[in-house]
Amino acid sequence: MRLSKTHWRAVRRYFLVFTAIALLPLALVYLVRSEQIYKIKGYEYINETRLPLIPEEAVQTLSQSDMLMVEKRMERRRKLMQEKCADYGLDAIGNDSWHKPNPWEFLVNRKYHIIWCNVFKAASSSWMFNFNVLAGYSPDFLHKTKEILLNLARERYPRVSLEQLREAQNGSITFIIARHPFERLLSAYRDKFVFAIPHSFHDKLGRKIVRAYRKKQKNVHIGPKHPTFPEFVRWFLDQVRYGNFIDMHFVSTTKFCTPCLINFDIILKFESLEQDQLYLIEKTGLKRVIAPEWRNMGKGKNTLELLKTFYSQLTRKELEGLYSYYKYDFELYGYDVNEYFKMLIEEEGVADDLATISA
Repeated sequence: MRLSKTHWRAVRRYFLVFTAIALLPLALVYLVRSEQIYKIKGYEYINETRLPLIPEEAVQTLSQSDMLMVEKRMERRRKLMQEKCADYGLDAIGNDSWHKPNPWEFLVNRKYHIIWCNVFKAASSSWMFNFNVLAGYSPDFLHKTKEILLNLARERYPRVSLEQLREAQNGSITFIIARHPFERLLSAYRDKFVFAIPHSFHDKLGRKIVRAYRKKQKNVHIGPKHPTFPEFVRWFLDQVRYGNFIDMHFVSTTKFCTPCLINFDIILKFESLEQDQLYLIEKTGLKRVIAPEWRNMGKGKNTLELLKTFYSQLTRKELEGLYSYYKYDFELYGYDVNEYFKMLIEEEGVADDLATISA
């Protein structure tokens, strides 16, 4: 009798084990389909039907009068861009990279009908965070992870063709964030070279620039390990001159996002970002889902004094070279270059002909 009971318990135990093994694949399929599983990489994949909502009392909004004010601001920006695109013939498709639509850097969220061209060093970290939230990554994971947010985003936002982008734009809001070209360039230089991660790509590139562009002295180690700003600018202008590949952190926004060939509904600017972001979030109907996310805004934020410290080190010719490359960025977004020429430490009389620079 004892043997019989022991035998029965063993049979029941084996039955339960085999049943669990048989049902495990079905359970996993269910969890994946319902999107309630933690992926191997450690992030939470939120249920497809909705994202965690921001508490009502924590939602940031603009007043109706502010919404109208920002709306008019956006109309002026769109009009200026259209006029400048036509003036410079950038709205005509051609064979060079300035005249070819470039959908490569767009992130298309079809579910929430929002599309963004990611301009690096223009609140890109902040909106990469938000687009990852919209893709289903939990905010808690995004705050803690060591993974690169762009890599995470590309797992959910595959590159699109021009045809796919055009199709997705129907019923969606497409936006871009602009920043003064020289502020953006300095921010990228400091982030990628001055504060370079040891042994990273830009750290190694910086050392190559130093070896090639630092004047030979009795002590070749005089100066910082990273390229000085003038050394970086000389290297950068040589890349432009020889038609070499321009790093995505430094490339012209006009070439990167081709705004004259791909329509943008909302043009945010770094200088008015606080209001512009709230306007965009309101227009997309996502105010309970995402919020302004201020990331990496410390060392990249350029004060006038900081800008003067770096740009006053350049020669007039170098500054003219930079302006020549970024001219369309200045024109399309309504930025001024004259203040930067005033920063130069040069002979008297430089300021007298500033007007000719923008002609």
